[in-house]
Amino acid sequence: MSDPRPFDAPVGGGLLHAAQWGADDAPALLAVHGVTSHHLAWAHVAAALPEWRVVAPDLRGRGGSADLPGPWGMARHADDVVAVLDHLGLDRVPIVGHSMGAFVAAAAAHRHPDRISRVILVDGGLPLELPPGVEASQVDGLLGPAIARLTMTFASRDDYRAFWRGHPAFATEPPADLDAYADYDLTGTAPALRPRPAVEAVRTDARELYGDAVVIESLAALDGAILLTAPRGLQDETPGLYPPAALERWRSRLPGLIIEEVADVNHYTIVMGERGAAAVAEVVRR
Repeated sequence: MSDPRPFDAPVGGGLLHAAQWGADDAPALLAVHGVTSHHLAWAHVAAALPEWRVVAPDLRGRGGSADLPGPWGMARHADDVVAVLDHLGLDRVPIVGHSMGAFVAAAAAHRHPDRISRVILVDGGLPLELPPGVEASQVDGLLGPAIARLTMTFASRDDYRAFWRGHPAFATEPPADLDAYADYDLTGTAPALRPRPAVEAVRTDARELYGDAVVIESLAALDGAILLTAPRGLQDETPGLYPPAALERWRSRLPGLIIEEVADVNHYTIVMGERGAAAVAEVVRR
């Protein structure tokens, strides 16, 4: 697995950090990570696409872009990732987004149709369903362990690596580069290391995933798009983010959206595991 080449792109408020794999003259793919993640989530997909130039930004409020100021939200992220295309001199490219990154991908295609050629959603992009009696403003409860992690401190890098190795999503398929993923996610100094994502950015963005106006409007860009789903969720639980009944409703509402399930993966390993990455790569080539 080759190392990504880092770079910074000017956006409103400063520089957005990003990285890319592959040759500069290869066909480009814009890859957008999830709500608390960063560009290294795409390392396995990039390895499965050696003939492609995979360009992956750290979204505003995450990774190397953690200190960029708000406002956040899908529209802002969509404009930011298109600014990355501007910086690299890329005209019109396909986009793949995982989890919240799928919502950003849809928003980018809707707001900048002249810059996005095709849309691939990976276990995200369709408005999530709120549990009965719960409002989107109660986002900490909805994100559960993901938000809790952002408020934790770790005495050492080894402690944070152990946290990720013990995560239920990776119990049966720990990625070979999981330690590198964990290391990049940390900031501060021992014994008070903490995850990089800005908590308020995550909270703000997560509220939109349950049917914010920008998300609803972006559904218009999904005609002809492909959605890959995971049968298991963030904690390796069943069902996954989109239960079968919910997917049937979306098939009726968006007949132009192609929905395919990737067998034997969860919400994380659909991009961070070899089986999931191979499935994503196959769709990109197709």
